[in-house]
Amino acid sequence: MSMEKEEVVLPRRKVSCTTCFDALWFCYSPVHQLQQYYRLGSLDNCSGKWNALVDCLKLKTKGSQEVHEILETREKEKSHIWTFRTPEEAATHWNGMFGHLDDGK
Repeated sequence: MSMEKEEVVLPRRKVSCTTCFDALWFCYSPVHQLQQYYRLGSLDNCSGKWNALVDCLKLKTKGSQEVHEILETREKEKSHIWTFRTPEEAATHWNGMFGHLDDGK
């Protein structure tokens, strides 16, 4: 029976830049550019898509442990899509938004 230290194996997270490349490719399409021009009155310079692709390519040069840590940190920094409220806060918010609808009864 060996008393060797067990190595913790984290699931390997694959970083794929395909979605970033596809988003960049679509950004330069006439469909996207005309849509941006119609909605905002200006063309999209696609800098955000370039930044995402470069960031993804930089991640691919790092070790798997470092990539895992970077991705974990990013996920924790993202804000949650839902705002959680206590029942009292929810009732106050609801009445503020829709309480006027009860006045007509």
